[in-house]
Amino acid sequence: MIAFVTGKIVDKGPSHCVLDVGGVGLRLAMSTGSLAALPHEGDTVTVFTYLHVREDELSLFGFESTAEKELFERLITVSGVGPKVALAALSSYEPGVLVEAIVNEDVAVVSSISGIGTKTAQRIILELKDKLGGAEAQTGRATVATGSVVEAREALLGMGFSAAEVATALKGAPSDAAASLIVKHALKRLGGGGR
Repeated sequence: MIAFVTGKIVDKGPSHCVLDVGGVGLRLAMSTGSLAALPHEGDTVTVFTYLHVREDELSLFGFESTAEKELFERLITVSGVGPKVALAALSSYEPGVLVEAIVNEDVAVVSSISGIGTKTAQRIILELKDKLGGAEAQTGRATVATGSVVEAREALLGMGFSAAEVATALKGAPSDAAASLIVKHALKRLGGGGR
């Protein structure tokens, strides 16, 4: 098991990055949020990793935080959810928002993820609700995602912003505010005022 890697960023794509680790180029599949959090090419970074082993393939997945990695590992334990679908889920929603949707049995949010239909969403909720609710409550990492935040996120995606841009823009948004105020906060950050 490779827990993390530290290396120089050689390349960043829409769904991966390549790190030079001691002269070896490692390609890591990553969520859009984790990719957006990476520094510039040429900089050195430490990325948490998960090595997925199949009969015909070895795939390395990278994560910005241990919370994101742990959620990925839980998602792939659900029947019908492979690493690519789990990564799509993390690209669609920040870990705290996704955990909140699962714990609150929000089938609409979970099934809105590419590659996850209603039945798979229900299976994810059924299998992970208690595990995530207890684990997040114990560690105090649960992020409250109100309907306003979800509504604002959908509005921003509808404006043509990428999931990574939206995830970055919503950081620090007042979760108890109306969706319109959250959108204003995000647009200000996207304009460069909050970065």
